[in-house]
Amino acid sequence: MHPAIFALATLFALPVAAQDHATMDHAGHGDSPSTAGYQQAMERMHQDMAVDYSGDADIDFMRGMIPHHQGAIDMAKVALEHGKDPEVRKLAEEVIKAQEAEIHMMQQWLQDHDPAE
Repeated sequence: MHPAIFALATLFALPVAAQDHATMDHAGHGDSPSTAGYQQAMERMHQDMAVDYSGDADIDFMRGMIPHHQGAIDMAKVALEHGKDPEVRKLAEEVIKAQEAEIHMMQQWLQDHDPAE
């Protein structure tokens, strides 16, 4: 599987996995700086994804995906700050680069198509 597709598939699964793990006591894992960073990123992402829907599927998709991508960037930054595995760090760097480019594209698209912008 292409690394970018794997990363995207993984990111779509992370919110559910993070919610499940955030509510459980994992023998002190909740006290680690990386866990706190991931939890903060997830909470911020979920809060920011609560967008005002316009009824336009394209606009609403873009509005929701920007904070979703930002959440991926924030989580990748936690991995870079606390992670040690070179493969994970490389993927985190790739996620940041790809997601930042896509956010920029979506913001530009919204400026051109969203009357609220």
